[in-house]
Amino acid sequence: MNMTTLPIGRYRFFQALQPLSLLGKMTSKPLSGCWQVFSPSASWSIYLDEGKLIYACYTDKMFDVIYRHLQCLSEQIPNLNSGICKQFEAFFETGLNNQGIENLDYLAICWLVNQKYMTPEQAGMLIEQLAIEILEPFLNIKEGSYEFSSENFLNDMPKFCQLDLRLIVENCQNQTQEQENTTSRRIQRRFQSFSSKIRQSKAKLEQKFTNFTSPETVDFNNDRQFQQNFQKHSHTKSYTIICIDDSPVIINSITNYLDNKIFSVIGIDDSLKALMQIIRIKPDLILLDIEMPNLDGYELCTLLRKHSYFQNTPVIMVTGRAGLIDRAKAKMVRATGYLIKPFTQVDLLKIIFQHIE
Repeated sequence: MNMTTLPIGRYRFFQALQPLSLLGKMTSKPLSGCWQVFSPSASWSIYLDEGKLIYACYTDKMFDVIYRHLQCLSEQIPNLNSGICKQFEAFFETGLNNQGIENLDYLAICWLVNQKYMTPEQAGMLIEQLAIEILEPFLNIKEGSYEFSSENFLNDMPKFCQLDLRLIVENCQNQTQEQENTTSRRIQRRFQSFSSKIRQSKAKLEQKFTNFTSPETVDFNNDRQFQQNFQKHSHTKSYTIICIDDSPVIINSITNYLDNKIFSVIGIDDSLKALMQIIRIKPDLILLDIEMPNLDGYELCTLLRKHSYFQNTPVIMVTGRAGLIDRAKAKMVRATGYLIKPFTQVDLLKIIFQHIE
């Protein structure tokens, strides 16, 4: 069995990292070699030649990323037909992977050029697209460790491009900003739509109750029960959200982030009591902490999915765990979404609007 040895950097104590500052450090001198960066959830290898980027990759599942880009490029490059990926899998992932050869992903790109499936210029275009996708999540890491090595496998390999790392970072930042702006505009439109519906519903209620204040029937203006019911219905919330977390700070943050004219937030700090309250209230959406005593979020989500009424109710896992294993567990218990602490108001609204009708 092929055993993968983790680099020693993965076992260090992680420190706070600022990705932009780290990239600035990488390009401050015309160094040639490999920067390896490790975070709790992923790791990256960034190869430089005299300060210019020649390749960037994840340590795991890099072939999945390459396959996806090759499929897109196949529309522009006729030689990249569907059989190429099968050859990749047979030759590189299955055949050579068991021999423990480094950087099979880059070797595969060299093979594509050598076999004339693509030109060196097209290989450079592919490497640039890979770098943009790989560096985008890199810019969001908060903590980790890093190391530099001047000796690496790519030293003796062909170089298809030398990219200005700063320009790639600016490209990633512009894409992220554009996505955030699009999200903000969409959230604003949804808020306006919700507010409009609430105003219309309130106006209809007022009109409906006003029509019954005829002197020939009953004077509801002096009826206390009527006034109480009117006040109750006038402030009916559009969506009911249950937040289950043993931290009052998180519950208060979520409550403050959500507009009480649109959302009714019910906080529950005991996972054992939560199940019965969920069944009784039947919320529109559930925000569920993973790490709780007695009954954790995975177990509670499993129990909810066994109930016929809650098989399709959106359940968002709210957690500080960002690892792939934790996300896989969430999918196994059929959680609908994943929100990582600490989160902003935009993060919270974005994932809620994705899962409510």
